Amino acid sequence: MEIRVLRYFLAVVREEGINRAAEALHITQPTLSRQLSQLEDEVGVKLFHRGAKKITLTNEGILLRRRAEEILSLVDRTERELIEQDELVEGRIVIGGGELAAMQVLPEIIEDYREKYPLVTFDIFTGNADLVKERMEKGLIDIGVLLEPVDIEKFEFIRLRGKEQWVVLMRPDDPLAEKETVSAKDLENVPLILPSRTNVQNELSNWFGDSFQEKQVLFTSNLATNSALMVQRGLAYSLVIEGSIPFWDRGKITYRPLCPELTANSVLAWKKQQPFSIAATKFIEHLKCFLGINKV
Repeated sequence: MEIRVLRYFLAVVREEGINRAAEALHITQPTLSRQLSQLEDEVGVKLFHRGAKKITLTNEGILLRRRAEEILSLVDRTERELIEQDELVEGRIVIGGGELAAMQVLPEIIEDYREKYPLVTFDIFTGNADLVKERMEKGLIDIGVLLEPVDIEKFEFIRLRGKEQWVVLMRPDDPLAEKETVSAKDLENVPLILPSRTNVQNELSNWFGDSFQEKQVLFTSNLATNSALMVQRGLAYSLVIEGSIPFWDRGKITYRPLCPELTANSVLAWKKQQPFSIAATKFIEHLKCFLGINKV
C-alpha cells in the first residue's frame, strides 16, 4: 500500500468524486480510477459506493480513511522532524589554513552556513600546509586550506579560483622599495627569509635558477608574520605570499611582487573516508554547493 495511493484515496473522500479529486491532484480521471481499483484489489474489499452524483464510503472504506489519516499524519510529522533536524545540528568544526588570500573565502561561507546551523562553532587553526595536512591526517582538523605544491593524494579537494602571488617583504625605506617589481638579480648578495616548507623552497629555487645555491638564507619561517618582524628590523628580505599581509602597517613594512611573476594555487581539502561529525559533513556539502564546484 503506497503512501501516494493513500493520498489519492483521501482526496477522493474529501472531494466526494473522482473527477474533482483528479483535478485537485492534477492527474487524469482514468489514472485515478485505475489507482483506486488497484487499491481495492490490494486490500481485498470494496471501499466505495459509487453513486450517480457522488461517492460514499463502505464500512471498510471508513476504517481505511481513519487509518490512512493516521498513517499520513505520521508520515508528514516524520518528514517535518527530519527537516527540523537541520536546526538541531551542533558541534565544532576545525578549519586549518595558512596566511593566504584563499582564507578570505571562508567568512562568507561560514556566515551563510550558520544561518542554517546557528549552534555550530568553529576553531580556526593557523599553520603552513604541511602542518595543517599532518593534523588533518590525524583527524585533528576537518577542513584545510592548503597552498600548493602539496601532496593531496589522501584528500578530496576543491581547487580554489584565483592565484596566490609571491612577493618580497622589505622596509619602506629600502632601496628595493623604489622598484615596481623585484628580480632574482635584485636579491643577489642579500640575506633572505624563506618559507620552511621544502616543497615551497623547491618552487622558489626554480624561480631563482642557478643562483639559488649562492643565496644567503638567514632564516626560515613557517608563517609570514614573524618573518616580517625580522624584515622590519632590517635583518633580511622575506619571500611570502601576498595574501598574508593585507592588514600590516604599510608605514613599517612594504612589499613588491617578483619578476617574473611567481604564483600558486590553493585548495580546500578534507580527508578521504574520514568519519566526520554531522556538522562537518553538512559543512562540506555546504561549501561544495556554495562554491558551485564539484570536488576534483
